[in-house]
Amino acid sequence: MTYKTILVVADDTAECAGRFELAATLAKRFEAHLVGLFVLSHPQIPPYVEGQLSPEFLAQQRRQGTEAVARACERFEALGTRHGLNVEWRQAEGQIGDQVNLHARYADLVVVGQINEDDVGTHGTAIGLPEQVALGAGRPTLVVPYAGQFETVGDRVIVAWDARREAARAISDALPLLQGAKHVAAVSVNPRVGNEEGTHGEVAGADLALLLARHGVQVDARRLVSRSIGAADVLLNQVADEAADLLVMGAYGHSRLRETILGGVTRHVLGHMTVPVLMSH
Repeated sequence: MTYKTILVVADDTAECAGRFELAATLAKRFEAHLVGLFVLSHPQIPPYVEGQLSPEFLAQQRRQGTEAVARACERFEALGTRHGLNVEWRQAEGQIGDQVNLHARYADLVVVGQINEDDVGTHGTAIGLPEQVALGAGRPTLVVPYAGQFETVGDRVIVAWDARREAARAISDALPLLQGAKHVAAVSVNPRVGNEEGTHGEVAGADLALLLARHGVQVDARRLVSRSIGAADVLLNQVADEAADLLVMGAYGHSRLRETILGGVTRHVLGHMTVPVLMSH
C-alpha cells in the first residue's frame, strides 16, 4: 500500500501555504498525484434578509470568493512547478464538508487544516471541517496544525493504540508513513486486558508490534497508566517528550445515526494538537 493520490484542501488563509508545502513533501516522497481542492461556500441567507441586501453587496461577496479561489490556484500551480509534481486543481461550490468528503473518496490521503478561530468566515474555511472529514470521508485524514512549521512528517511517530477498530484502521492507513519512520512508539493509555473490543492481550501493544514488525516497522510498545490526566493529554505529552512529528490515532464518533459528535479524546487532540495528526474512522 502507498499513497498515489493526495488531496489537499485549500482556503484563503495564510496557513494554507504551509499545508500546501506539507502536502507537496508527501506527494514527492510517494511519487503521488497531488490534487488541490477549493470549495466556495455561499452563505445561506434567509429570503427576508436577502431582500434587505443590495445586489452590489451580493455581487461583491461572490467576486471576493472568485478572487480567493484564483489566488489559491496560482499558489498551488506554482507549488507544483517548484517541486516538479504532477498536480491537478479542482474547484467546487456547496457545503464545504460534503464537497471535501466527496472528492476525498477518490484519493488515498486527504490533507486538511486545523481550524483557527481567527480565520472563521474566510473563504474556503468551515467550523468543524477536520472532524467532518475524519468521520465522513472514509479516507485517512491528515490534519495540519494552523500554528508552526513542519519540515518533516513521519520521521518520529506516536501511535495511539486502544485495540479498537478505528485505531486498527488508522494504523493500516498510516503504514506508508510508518514504514519510512526512524522511530515509532505505540502508546496504550490505561489499557484493559481481555478478549473484547477495546481490550488487549497480556501485554498491551505486543501483538500490534509483532504485526507491524512483519511490515518492516520496529515499534516501541508502551503501556501508560494515568489517573490524574486524561488519555488525550497523555498522548500529547508523549508527542512532546519524544519530539514526534506525527500522531496516528483513530477518529471516534458517538452518534450512531450521524457520526458528527466527536469522542472526547478526538475532540481534545484536534483542539490542542502541535504536530500533524493522521486520523481514520
